[in-house]
Amino acid sequence: MLSGDLMFSSRVKSAAERFGKRFRISGRLPDDDVESIDYVIVDLSTRSGLLPEIVEECAERCPDARLLAYGPHVHVDRLKAARDAGISPVLTNGQFDAALATLFQ
Repeated sequence: MLSGDLMFSSRVKSAAERFGKRFRISGRLPDDDVESIDYVIVDLSTRSGLLPEIVEECAERCPDARLLAYGPHVHVDRLKAARDAGISPVLTNGQFDAALATLFQ
């Protein structure tokens, strides 16, 4: 998870670990073990500056990973920029929070 939000990331970590996934929060993709990455989650509140570079980096380094982004519904420009960069799905915070129950199945 690419985020600077330690509070919400703990919810994401719990959801991932319920389904047997390892979890790492960072400001960028790790330098090691990229083959084992199943999901790259971009928090547009704190990491919107990574677009579109993160899309290219994921395509090169972990092409099988599911890339998704989320952000506040009021940040329409950031949500649109993520979509324009090729990220899908792009969710609002509320949609992402609701999806956590089944996201990592």
